[in-house]
Amino acid sequence: MNLLPEDPAFTFLPRLVPAPQALIRTSRPERLEPSSGKVVGSHSGNVKQQINHVAHILHNDKSLSEFSVRCVQVKKNLDMPPVKASSKGPLTWLSILGFLLSIALVILSVKEQDPFALIATVLLSFLSTIIGIGSKWSLELPKRRATRPVPESDVIICYPHGAFLIVKCEEAIARELYWAREKCNYMVGVEVYRFISLVGTLMLMFGVIALANAKLTLQIAFAAAYIILNAAYWVVAALPQRLHWDLSSYETQEEDFVKLDGGNENFTAALWEAIAITRSVDWVKNADIAPLSKEWKEWLNKAEEMAGLPRGKKDPETNATTLPYWDCQAALTEFLKPDNAAKNV
Repeated sequence: MNLLPEDPAFTFLPRLVPAPQALIRTSRPERLEPSSGKVVGSHSGNVKQQINHVAHILHNDKSLSEFSVRCVQVKKNLDMPPVKASSKGPLTWLSILGFLLSIALVILSVKEQDPFALIATVLLSFLSTIIGIGSKWSLELPKRRATRPVPESDVIICYPHGAFLIVKCEEAIARELYWAREKCNYMVGVEVYRFISLVGTLMLMFGVIALANAKLTLQIAFAAAYIILNAAYWVVAALPQRLHWDLSSYETQEEDFVKLDGGNENFTAALWEAIAITRSVDWVKNADIAPLSKEWKEWLNKAEEMAGLPRGKKDPETNATTLPYWDCQAALTEFLKPDNAAKNV
């Protein structure tokens, strides 16, 4: 189960939440859930078999179509706060909605003179506060402490659908976003969390018992409240994850390149474009991006040679750089044996 950021101002707010039993767990995640893909250092030779959560949210792989290639430059804005929950994110509004529904049920319980409904409302609302205390966490992105010289830190992200993202950044940023493991620092320790889980379980049980003895009017009101909450949470779950985060500390800028042979129809064309941008095939070999056959090795050597050719001047209107022209498909066909040429992908 993946963790979602929550604004600290509303973490402990008493409120109704749908399916509160799902939040009472025996253990807590130690890190944010990574995404599928391969991260490769263009010069360092580092290879990682998954994409860190924050990097995945920052770059949003859904903006990359199949076999597409993008190049971005990432810089750190030291004047902005570190990565944290967005104070105006969707979860903040869900917390306020749950709190307002709790207030409405308290008022209705008092008006109907239903003590069981009032007990159920208080227990189920403060259950979110108890869970918030046990699950409150903050994100820690590893920092580079050493000052020794290091290789250039350009990173290539290879996605499962054949797309490539080339990231130009400093080593400190590469360490934070791509290489080191993200860490969740919890407010309370494991033993305290287990005790809180026990208390939360008891509150949930007694809250359900009290609700079962409430008047029919209040039971219907509770049902309506949870229907509203479930619908709201489903809508929020469908929103882009970036809306939950404040990533203003990172600035991304697109670098445009133009291929004279048009778009990429398959993996081979996408790979050639990525090689032409990075002007290197070392990262391809280090991460086993391409097949290891003799013919592919010869193709990679030729690709590196062609990538080193002079590039065209930047277009003053689009600021795009023209990559060297090379018919990578025909070249691969020549290197492959005739009976295997039809397998060119």
